[in-house]
Amino acid sequence: MGDYSLAVQKFSLTLQSFQFDFIGDTLTDDEINIAESFKEFAELLQEVELERSMMVQNASNLLIKPLEKFRKEQIGFTKERKKKFEKDGEKFYSMLDRHLHLSSKKKESQLQEADLLVDKERHIFFESSLEYVYQIQEVQESKKFNIVEPVLAFLHSLFTYNNLTVELTQDFLPYKQQLQLSLQNTRNHFSSTREELEDLKKRMKEAPLTCKLPGKSTIEGYLYSQEKWALGISWVKYYCQYEKETKMLRMTPMEQKPGAKQGTPVHLILKSCVRRKTDSIDKRFCFDIETVERSGPITLQAPSEANRRLWMEAMDGKEPIYHSPITKQEEMELNEIGFRFVRKCINAIETNGVTTEGLYRTVGSNIQVQKLLNAFFDPKCPGDVDFQSNDWDIKTITSSLKFYLRNLSEPVMTYKLHRELVSAAKSENLDYRLGAIHALIYKLPDRNREMSELLIRHLVHVCEHSRENLMSPSNMGVIFGPTLMRAQEDTVAAMMNIKFQNIVVEILIEHFNKIYSGPPEDNAAPPIPPPRVATRRHKPITISKRPLRERPLFFGGSVEESEEEDSCGLTPNGVIATISPDAPKPLQRSRLQRPGELDSGRPSPENRGTGEPCAEVDVGRLVSRLQEGGAKLSSKSANSIVPTPNSLKASSLHPKKPAPRPVAGCKEGEHESFPKARLPGEKPVITRPPMRPPDPPCKAPLPQKVEAKADLVVGTATEAPSSVVASRAKFFETASFRRGSSSCSRLLHG
Repeated sequence: MGDYSLAVQKFSLTLQSFQFDFIGDTLTDDEINIAESFKEFAELLQEVELERSMMVQNASNLLIKPLEKFRKEQIGFTKERKKKFEKDGEKFYSMLDRHLHLSSKKKESQLQEADLLVDKERHIFFESSLEYVYQIQEVQESKKFNIVEPVLAFLHSLFTYNNLTVELTQDFLPYKQQLQLSLQNTRNHFSSTREELEDLKKRMKEAPLTCKLPGKSTIEGYLYSQEKWALGISWVKYYCQYEKETKMLRMTPMEQKPGAKQGTPVHLILKSCVRRKTDSIDKRFCFDIETVERSGPITLQAPSEANRRLWMEAMDGKEPIYHSPITKQEEMELNEIGFRFVRKCINAIETNGVTTEGLYRTVGSNIQVQKLLNAFFDPKCPGDVDFQSNDWDIKTITSSLKFYLRNLSEPVMTYKLHRELVSAAKSENLDYRLGAIHALIYKLPDRNREMSELLIRHLVHVCEHSRENLMSPSNMGVIFGPTLMRAQEDTVAAMMNIKFQNIVVEILIEHFNKIYSGPPEDNAAPPIPPPRVATRRHKPITISKRPLRERPLFFGGSVEESEEEDSCGLTPNGVIATISPDAPKPLQRSRLQRPGELDSGRPSPENRGTGEPCAEVDVGRLVSRLQEGGAKLSSKSANSIVPTPNSLKASSLHPKKPAPRPVAGCKEGEHESFPKARLPGEKPVITRPPMRPPDPPCKAPLPQKVEAKADLVVGTATEAPSSVVASRAKFFETASFRRGSSSCSRLLHG
């Protein structure tokens, strides 16, 4: 047992010092809860160690193996991707160097064959780099729940096995539920982000040569510069970045080898750019630039002809620009026909399918969706579609509505306000978060604000039937976040902001009446966030704050009983035990209590005798209640035997030692340090996160009842687990309850 105690202490310290690494500059409320959960777990382990009674036998299966599997499979696979990326990169750049040294006087067939080989190797390297970045992204996102869930299952099993910490376990259950909701929300965000990244990767594979970001005039990439020396001419590779507004060209010498030192960047101001004639130089894809800092022209070589065109276009070169035709999907507009379409969809959904399970989450047939859209937006007779007919089911209508909103030429929340809305959702101040979004809504154009109000009012109506359709505001945020908000540039950073887009929609749904009732008082600018003088610290969800309780140490030797009133104390189960006056007091975890806040979870000392004890922990009281019929429970408790700290573990297993009430001679102030029993209908207080996580997707809510624990003792509860964590916890609960019921049967027959 000493080795076990040492292992728990070391594990607690590890959790206390563990730090998560997250992608992005700001965390959501759920990610904050997950990041801070290990610190709360560490405090719980330190407190449980004082009261533990047995070792969790299957800790290896619940904790060690999943983490080891994650390390070997996910992180190991990422390392393999990294090696493949470095190998393909070195191979590609070496081939590119050889290719650029080919003379333009060679045969055209040889040059074309060399170009094909370089393009093939470029595609291989590009795909390898995308796979490596995607694998890093997947590991960073999946570890948020793949690491926390095994630890959460281990902790829950430890609390279930320990019969002396039932009160602590009851306080842990609400926190566990909140953390599970945070994990589920993070998993949902991961799934949606993963789909977006898959689509982005596919689009990047289709056009790998595009190195200029849409909507930006800046271009960057590798170029070779001709350097003239006394002994000849050499070509040096640079990584160049050009900003069109300031005409600033930044050239950084690059050596594409692992561990090579990079040179100092050179900043030049561009004056002109001219394409280099093919017959004037022995190299391909060349162009000349003139700068303010240098007197002569600088000859640069691009990796390909298409890349040279992009550079000359950005630098306003004299070479004419040839654009390849790009076929775009016809974009939909936010006009009267669009408003009519949205109103008809909402009317049909609220009339026939507002209680449909998985509304908006379940996708309709793509063929039917295109058929409905083509029929409604037909230029000859627009809007001539009957949504109430049996030809269109609810899934088709909801999918058509989402398709229309996602394919608008500009999203409902506009590109202009996208960055400000995301920044507001990232704020840790709830008042500023709500006020900023409120102010930004009234910066939208009139049509966009009217459309957003129409949609959010409909989503509020749908969420009011969440018991039937299982669609909470959080679930609606996951669906309509990317639908109503969209970044102008498809980048990985924009994909990471999807979770904050979801938060914006969730806030609009939960505060619809306040936001859309009218503009804020000062709509000239969003509210100014309070100044932050110290490092930003998030306040996570925590287990309910309990008053301090004195716990006796587990001594190896016997302790003499004292009959004096001043030496009376309480064990964690409410049993009065005698403690020597000079015995050392154990360390206690300080709990802060808000001023003026009453501990609603614990009755006053006068009503302590009326509270029904928990049938899961005190078997002695259960046997007494079975023998006496429950009529004289308080009197039995007052006349029971007082055990010593050495008999603490056995006190909950023998029916002859139920917990007595405090003697009348104790002072009034001494009653305040006694643990107070919780009434059956009362719930422990829990500090909620800044944004309440959504309700779990279940058809009917399961009310928390303390009386149900008595059924669990005798093995009558047969609820099906709803998740991996719940199934693991169910295994240990069943084992503990069977063990407790067997103890009860032995005591009854004994």
